[in-house]
Amino acid sequence: MRSPRLAIVAPSLDILGGQGVQAHALLEGLRRDGWDAALVPIDPPFPGGLRWLRGYRYARTVLNQALYLPSLRRLRDADAVHVFSASYWSFLLAPVPAMAAARRWGKRVVLHYHSGEAEDHLGRWGRRVHPWLRLADEIVVPSEYLREVFARHGYRTRVIPNVVDTSTFRFRPRRPLRPRFVSTRNFEAYYRVDNTLEAFAVIKRRHPYATLALAGHGSLEGRLRERASRLGVWDVRFCGRVAPRDMPGLYDEADIFLNSSVVDNQPVSVLEAFAAGLPVISTGTGDISRMLRHGDTGLIVSAGDPGAMAAAATELLEDPDRALQMAHRARREAEKYSWPAVRGAWTEAYLAGASATRRAG
Repeated sequence: MRSPRLAIVAPSLDILGGQGVQAHALLEGLRRDGWDAALVPIDPPFPGGLRWLRGYRYARTVLNQALYLPSLRRLRDADAVHVFSASYWSFLLAPVPAMAAARRWGKRVVLHYHSGEAEDHLGRWGRRVHPWLRLADEIVVPSEYLREVFARHGYRTRVIPNVVDTSTFRFRPRRPLRPRFVSTRNFEAYYRVDNTLEAFAVIKRRHPYATLALAGHGSLEGRLRERASRLGVWDVRFCGRVAPRDMPGLYDEADIFLNSSVVDNQPVSVLEAFAAGLPVISTGTGDISRMLRHGDTGLIVSAGDPGAMAAAATELLEDPDRALQMAHRARREAEKYSWPAVRGAWTEAYLAGASATRRAG
């Protein structure tokens, strides 16, 4: 009997973000288990002479769609189609055409929805979202937080947590625990990296040799550099786009992970920090308060309160034994998000025969 054929429609690793990392992790796990799995990227490579168009927003979108839509013919050869989804316009540009094409060819459609903006998306976009969600045979979300959001809008979903390959991260006990901080969130408004900078400026007053590595990119990079300059914090390193293969080394260099997001779901960056043995200080946005239990696997601070984040950092630095205990518990927590822990749920989602997502009412 041939192995099942699966098409995963998702960003490639050229778009450095959680969805691309998750798609890559799933492909690796599925292939090891014998699946015939292939990526259909929503960002197909541009021809050499047209790569310069990636620097122009609207022209980039037009050319991307001109290449992406014909590539969906590859879905005809699949038994099931796994479609990654964010929200708003990206939902219409990438998941909707993929789901429509898969349904046309009679394929099972699994929509994998990730966005922490789901409440606003489902609540305000009406006809631009709900009719298209009905194209999915099943909606999978990574967290109980998103399951509850979808349930409020009449949808049943299957919860399958995000995946982290714990074997690629070296768990290093931080002895001594030093004020070397890292943030691996992109430079967009909902991640509030500016608040991380503000917290770091407060920390520096007490720990003048503290350092902060900011791994990411985005529309606010210029403002963040200016903010760091105005705050007078010179030990901030802007690392730029860091490829997934280089992330373990970045975490290994640091001692404490900081996250200030105000809109979120189940960030892979927090799971990676868990796997690497970094004590984590984070806001409790989205599903974070479930995956990071305050005082057990990390510390949660109020969103928009850099002073509270700085105080939490000082608390850890003054009690390194407690920080190490939390890091050990967090590492065990990360194992719940490994491929062996989720592979069975994905197999059921791909092979289940009955529709599970029709909207009630």
